[in-house]
Amino acid sequence: MSTMAAPTAFDTDALREGIERSDAEALLALYADDAELRVVDRKTQPSHPLVMHGREEIAAMLDDLYGREMTHKLERAVVQDDHLAFLESCLYPDGIRVLMSSMADLRDGRIVDQTSIQAWDENEQAK
Repeated sequence: MSTMAAPTAFDTDALREGIERSDAEALLALYADDAELRVVDRKTQPSHPLVMHGREEIAAMLDDLYGREMTHKLERAVVQDDHLAFLESCLYPDGIRVLMSSMADLRDGRIVDQTSIQAWDENEQAK
């Protein structure tokens, strides 16, 4: 008799804890070794997104982002089959807010392909 292993589920609790504790190492553990991450924001437009290949490049970005003086909150996360969507809000001490929306594909419970879009407050608008 053969048995099929159940697919590994993505750990949304680990995602929340990593984001809200600014724990770059815990977040990196959620990515596959061959993961690709694209970021579109005010500096890296859709036609030329920032693209990181593999855990080493993703680790550098996570270390920078979660090493900044700011708070992070996971607003919402949805997992369906091999897909993940989540919304993260960030607040800098000077009141500037950032909102990031991400969509990702999963394999064996880890992120393999992610696109994130960020929107920032303008300095003069932040209160």
